Amino acid sequence: MSPVEVVKVALLQTGVSWILWFLAVLSILGFAVGFERLWTLWRAKADLRKLSEQLDKDLAAGGVAQALAQMQAPAVAAAIARAGLRLAHLGPTAADRAMQSAVALERARLERGLTFLATLGNNAPFIGLFGTVVGVIAAFEHLGHAGHSGAAASAEVMASIAEALVTTAVGIAVALPAVAMHNAIQRQITGLLQGADALSNLVLAYLTAEKQP
Repeated sequence: MSPVEVVKVALLQTGVSWILWFLAVLSILGFAVGFERLWTLWRAKADLRKLSEQLDKDLAAGGVAQALAQMQAPAVAAAIARAGLRLAHLGPTAADRAMQSAVALERARLERGLTFLATLGNNAPFIGLFGTVVGVIAAFEHLGHAGHSGAAASAEVMASIAEALVTTAVGIAVALPAVAMHNAIQRQITGLLQGADALSNLVLAYLTAEKQP
């Protein structure tokens, strides 16, 4: 038996049902990752104006120690500001680098799982297309061994091909929400990290002014 025959027999034996189940599992995982990330981002948000006013008030009233004690919110911006305040005694440069490091750590934490969503969005249609190809092979194999008249065989093949195209449709249906969630999450992460600049710049402004004679 030639390699082509071996592959054809293997594909015909497996069929396309497992591909539909595989796409269903991937879809469930995609929604689980997406909703978990959205929940994490919701918890990481904060009222930047309120945090900025509180930080400014604490720095002006009690200095770095009081600001660090008060800046305990779970928000991304507060975590980045805390990193700079902890090293404020080493000067503005050290605080700036500490906050840059915190930004990198927060970005890695927030982007966890996005690779899966991006991969799912890019490859789910190809998985569905693979199922369609397997279904078409099965349809023509059935046609080659059918003993029906031409019209009946043709109608049977067309019905088989239409059924095989379902996997491509399912693959696209799985990919679309994955891409949408990936893009929405990425935009929110970018907004959170850009918003953290408000507190970072405030910390650096205070430390720079404190160093001046």
